[in-house]
Amino acid sequence: MSNVNASLVILALLCGGAVAGKLLRAALPGHHVDDASKGTVLLGTGLVVTMSALVLGLLVGSANSSFDAQREDVAQMSARVVLLDRALAYYGPEAKEARDVLRTLATRAAETIASQQTAPPPIRAEGLFNRIMQLSPKDDAQRASRQEALQLLTQIDQTRWLAYEQRRTPFPRPLLVVVVGWLTLVFVSFGLFAPANGTVAASLFLTALSVSGAVLLILELYSPYTGLIRVSAEPVRAAVEQLGK
Repeated sequence: MSNVNASLVILALLCGGAVAGKLLRAALPGHHVDDASKGTVLLGTGLVVTMSALVLGLLVGSANSSFDAQREDVAQMSARVVLLDRALAYYGPEAKEARDVLRTLATRAAETIASQQTAPPPIRAEGLFNRIMQLSPKDDAQRASRQEALQLLTQIDQTRWLAYEQRRTPFPRPLLVVVVGWLTLVFVSFGLFAPANGTVAASLFLTALSVSGAVLLILELYSPYTGLIRVSAEPVRAAVEQLGK
């Protein structure tokens, strides 16, 4: 199920809860919906609303941190790709083949991000590592450039695997399900005691829409390479433009 569809399901559940509350009111005896009963139910509803707001806030913060980490990983890889190309350029013409391979890999990474793939940009470094290892330095300057290139390539590979592991961090769906259950009960209580008029109905719908929008934001932030909110490919594209210069 896509993130948008999931948020629409949540919207339907909340609106359905309000409708269920209205139907329940018609079926209950009058003393079950008097002022004393209303006050008690609203106290419990306030507690559930507070817990739901806290949990939603935690989910938004966690999702935003996850998204920022993925974006930072892409920026770091892009910067190190440029530095790696510079190190190979300092080595000399013998490193031209390695620089061509690096450009191909970086271009492929930019295309992967732009195509909304579910995985981080796959800068596979094995072939490039072998080409750098095959270089035979003739002086101290070339040895230093080769060593720096190997260090940068190792850092790029580490960042790539870090991004992969961060993407695999499971989204806390059971927690979200519990929160949606709480909010559905809250909307049942709204429908149970709210008067039946257009203003109240519109207010409840907009409230449910706001909640489903917050859930959509959380789901999108946990999917940084797909959907409406995505990690930009511009850092990688900018790095590719600098390669070979």
